[in-house]
Amino acid sequence: MIPRCFQPFALLLAAVWALANAQAAPANAGRGPLLGLQTWTCRNMTFDQVVAFAVKHGVTQIEFIKAHLDPSATPKENLRKKAILEQHGLTAYSFGVNGTSLDPAANRTLFEFAKLMGMKVIIVEPKNPAEWDNLEALVKEYDIKLAIHNHGTGSTYGDPVTVKKILAARDRRIGVCLDVGWVTSAGFDAAAIFRDYGDRVYDIHFKDKTTETDAKGKATPVDTEIGQGKANYAGLFAEIKKSQWRGVMAIETDSKAFAEDPNRLVAAAKTFFNASIK
Repeated sequence: MIPRCFQPFALLLAAVWALANAQAAPANAGRGPLLGLQTWTCRNMTFDQVVAFAVKHGVTQIEFIKAHLDPSATPKENLRKKAILEQHGLTAYSFGVNGTSLDPAANRTLFEFAKLMGMKVIIVEPKNPAEWDNLEALVKEYDIKLAIHNHGTGSTYGDPVTVKKILAARDRRIGVCLDVGWVTSAGFDAAAIFRDYGDRVYDIHFKDKTTETDAKGKATPVDTEIGQGKANYAGLFAEIKKSQWRGVMAIETDSKAFAEDPNRLVAAAKTFFNASIK
């Protein structure tokens, strides 16, 4: 029991502790999406540099590319990296975009890696429709989700209609990694597409693009800071709140310029995210 004379000080310390923890917690703790980092954004960095970068920006949910966390590396090496992440309060929640094939053993490697790392979703973009039978069997065996990633116009899953046909025919653990920048550059409303996919969106690549037209009239998608491009983020965040979606929105850029020094992009994205989820 705290002596009466020390009780005011105890109350003060408790208030300070609560304030510190409130400031450290995510703005949407327990009630909405989490902010993450897709390490394609940091493709010029080493694994250790990515860890330091994520800690610096206070982003704890990390989706890795092969250059930083390799499914084909030894379990010993990947567990070493997992331990480093845990020491810094970081979670490797997914990886991709992964290539898949008609080779069942190669596909199984992805699921074994996800199981080892404790990941619940794998980001994929299968090129051959014949791959889906084996991938679906592995989803059922491992109980690990697959999320189909989209690129732009002319890519395998650039049209959401193609994605929805797969979702309709396959196990519910096969869903979507919605790349907001690319779906926008393909001429679609990200908010409407998110809504149409229903509860099958398992990951979001938090990205924005606009279009630049050259002297010959050729239009090219170009990355911008998130919230500064053509993506309908106001509508998307409204749909996210309405559906109470609680996945990860992983900051990503395809821009070489942003990737050279992604500090400003990520800091601005975090500010935009926190303002949007209120």
